[in-house]
Amino acid sequence: MTAVVDELVITEPGVYDIPEDVYHADPVPGGSLSASGAGKLLSPSCPALFKYDRDNPKATPRKVFDVGRAAHKVVLGSGPELVLVDRERWDTNEVKAKVAAIRGAGGVPLKRDEWDMVHAMAAALREHPTAAALLHPDYGHAEQSLFWVDKSGGVWRRARVDWLRVRGPGRLIVPDYKTCVCAAPDGLDKVINDRGYHRSGAWYLDAVRALGLDDQPAFVLIFQEKTPPYLVTVVEPDREALRIGAIENRIALELYRHCTETGVWPGYADDVIPVALPGWVAARYNQEIR
Repeated sequence: MTAVVDELVITEPGVYDIPEDVYHADPVPGGSLSASGAGKLLSPSCPALFKYDRDNPKATPRKVFDVGRAAHKVVLGSGPELVLVDRERWDTNEVKAKVAAIRGAGGVPLKRDEWDMVHAMAAALREHPTAAALLHPDYGHAEQSLFWVDKSGGVWRRARVDWLRVRGPGRLIVPDYKTCVCAAPDGLDKVINDRGYHRSGAWYLDAVRALGLDDQPAFVLIFQEKTPPYLVTVVEPDREALRIGAIENRIALELYRHCTETGVWPGYADDVIPVALPGWVAARYNQEIR
């Protein structure tokens, strides 16, 4: 059952219906680790960058994320207020002030073409039988926050899933909605690896199991293109992908626990690192002098 909280402090594991900004501010006393935070601890990032971002949260989301956040709102029915700023020019002082005020209030300002686009995306997604069924408003709740304590090491963990289905027959499927440039299936393996979606999938499944929501849940990604006809592809990372994601998450959890206990958040390296030129440079050079 989803808990609705008034106070911004969470001390008991469970599923909570809380605003996005409360979740990202981390309402767990002493701190908790999210899937995105776990990724920030690992290479090519490092614990020092994780700690800096945690201690210096960005005041407002960047413009580059507006379309994705807006699409989430229209598709899922939950999220920040969308405000149409129907002006041809956004570089006037009046419009700049209006946009700043909307962002300051937590909303997402959209141009007319962006507004039309996200609503067309939502309509297209509802025509996709699998995606529409996974996100059917009668059978689940959007933007649910899950908090639990990891059995190994006692670290508090948190996750915010796009959609949590009301428990029914069959396996609990956790869908994650992503907007993208191309949803062609043959390129999504690289996207999943590059964006760490296999790690977030394993993280969400840990949350579902830890909270007793399902002992054999499934994870799928719903990719939707941001250009007409707004094609949708639903993929399920295979067992090996999720196994690797779980291993990487475990490494991040141990690193987080160690850094928290010691107060030391290392950067990339403390020693001198030998670096060679890229292999293709040496190959070209050797070819030229033959």
